[in-house]
Amino acid sequence: MAHYDLEEQEQIDTLKTWWKIYGNLVTTVVTVLALVAVAYQGWNWYRTSQSSQASAIYAVLEQAVAMGDNQKIKAAAGELTEKFSGTSYASLGAMLAARQSFDAGDLKTARTQLGWVAENGKNEFRDIARLRLVAVQLDEKAYDDALAQIEKSHAPAFDARFAELKGDVLLAQGKKADALAAYKAALEKIPADTAGSARELLQQKLDSLGGAA
Repeated sequence: MAHYDLEEQEQIDTLKTWWKIYGNLVTTVVTVLALVAVAYQGWNWYRTSQSSQASAIYAVLEQAVAMGDNQKIKAAAGELTEKFSGTSYASLGAMLAARQSFDAGDLKTARTQLGWVAENGKNEFRDIARLRLVAVQLDEKAYDDALAQIEKSHAPAFDARFAELKGDVLLAQGKKADALAAYKAALEKIPADTAGSARELLQQKLDSLGGAA
């Protein structure tokens, strides 16, 4: 029995020595892991809270659009971009508000709203906003600004649309040969077996310039 007591005492002494050497490190590691877990949970809660609040404001924006309340539209869209820029609702709200501004003839506001998404949106939001921004700039005859937007990098899925808009801008500038080349490039980006108005419209633009696909 004494033998086991001595063995147990040796184990206790060994544990005490180990703890004296590594105890602070273990405590620090455990504390850090706990803080990380708490931070992760807090971040998830924050993201959920942000998304929930943004969703509510976006619903207000949709109601304002349905009612044609331009003041409330601008206020709701502005709140989304200022306070909830990290959510997809901010991009959706800005583009929805931009469409309303465009329809109301307020091109300056539409350009600002689309410009925000073009700079701050993610993935397809950014590219769609740039396409719409180019259309607004084309209406404003801001051709250089439109071409600058077109030349920025974008997802390959939008190649045809950007090339077509480039042709529209060049044609508006009176550069028919360059516009023809852009339209041909756009048509080449659309699979030949693709049916729909996109190819038909491009073909019409090519035909009007005397170019055959």
